[in-house]
Amino acid sequence: MSDETPELSASAADALSGLNGPAHAAILLMALGEEKAANILKHMEPGEVQTLGEAMSCIDSVSQGQIGGILDKFVGKIKTESSLSLGSRDYLKKTLTRALGQERAGSILGQIHMEGGPIGLDSLKWMHPRAVANIIYNEHPQIIAIVLAHLEREQAGRVLGLLPQHVHTDVILRITKLDTIHPDALQELNEIIQRLFEENSQTELTGIGGINVAAEILNGVSKDDEAAALEKLEEMDPDLCQRIQDKMFIFDNLMTVDDRGMQALLREVSTDKLIIALKGAAHEMQEKIFRNMSKRAAEMLRDDLAAKGPVRLAEVEEAQREILTVALRMSEEGTIALGGKGDDFV
Repeated sequence: MSDETPELSASAADALSGLNGPAHAAILLMALGEEKAANILKHMEPGEVQTLGEAMSCIDSVSQGQIGGILDKFVGKIKTESSLSLGSRDYLKKTLTRALGQERAGSILGQIHMEGGPIGLDSLKWMHPRAVANIIYNEHPQIIAIVLAHLEREQAGRVLGLLPQHVHTDVILRITKLDTIHPDALQELNEIIQRLFEENSQTELTGIGGINVAAEILNGVSKDDEAAALEKLEEMDPDLCQRIQDKMFIFDNLMTVDDRGMQALLREVSTDKLIIALKGAAHEMQEKIFRNMSKRAAEMLRDDLAAKGPVRLAEVEEAQREILTVALRMSEEGTIALGGKGDDFV
């Protein structure tokens, strides 16, 4: 954007006094609305998003005069019926979530109001997995665990796959134990990254790990790496290993099964069990199952599902687990193919 400022009226200049550039941009995005603002944020760099987020979070309300002045400066006109009064934190959360997804938006929101730039770990999120792996290759497993837990799940899985296999189990185990990180510990890690990227970084207590994170990361590695890690985890902590496995493959993952495989799976599952399992399934999952049944059978299942009263969540989860067990057995037998894990199809 050019540094030249269009000539403003005296009233517009007065309205903008005391507002810096990021504040101007933040107010403009707020005036555009969540959807348009989200589309703009998608094309911005992480540091720019954070700067705008910090500016938005400091704005409680915006006068019509300020909006008019800013649009005179950046666009040239504005059409609004009243002053814009915003709950900026709520607006910011909705807009960032729509633009970046819940996880990335939450990460940025958690860092807003902190002094300095984005934390050093965030710079790794935009790097190629191999570059990240090279940086942490010789680091302590605890540092590797913190870094992987902070990355996007798919990226973290690819990074883990590039690290020595003998550290996989230790790293996954440490991720499951992560809950929060003390500011001093995370600051020390940020300083290491800061030296690489010449960034300033500070942080606050941040929740990043747990069973779900470990499961999602393992979902991103190859079958061989996953099997090796789970085998060792089983030896070290069978209960923890089972909890991770329960999170790794969920009922909605059956969406990856092709039509022929789904039809084969349905032949192995009782109708009563299927009805209970579908009570807690996503609409898309239900429709996929209906499509792979005869018209008459699908109609009967729809009717039975509609007539079924409330079912306890524990019963739904148990029914879904039983169906998943059948699916995994059929996958091992080669009867059906479960997507993901880098499977090759010819």
